[in-house]
Amino acid sequence: MKKIEAVIRHFKLEEVKDALSQIGIQGMTVTEVRGFGRQKGKKEQYRGAEYSVDFLPKVKMEVVVPDEQFKEVLKTLIETAQTGQIGDGKIFITDLEEMIRIRTGESGADAL
Repeated sequence: MKKIEAVIRHFKLEEVKDALSQIGIQGMTVTEVRGFGRQKGKKEQYRGAEYSVDFLPKVKMEVVVPDEQFKEVLKTLIETAQTGQIGDGKIFITDLEEMIRIRTGESGADAL
């Protein structure tokens, strides 16, 4: 199993969720996060004064998938979240040793 964590733009969340649902992904965890990378924030104006916003709002999605579905999920996520502009986000992939469903005690792929 693989755990995919993707930090993406807010307005892409519904589109990505729908695309993943269409290929059979049934669950995900979403967290509102703030951060910066190469984009280094942005300058804004408020009542004539310019100020810097260092941490930009993003959404972090976490999805656990079986190894055989991993490449399809990754391809779908990249194609759907990409705008081609700086600040599209990042994807982090981790091998998952074990997963347990608390309610039933099922583990591994059965817990998905």
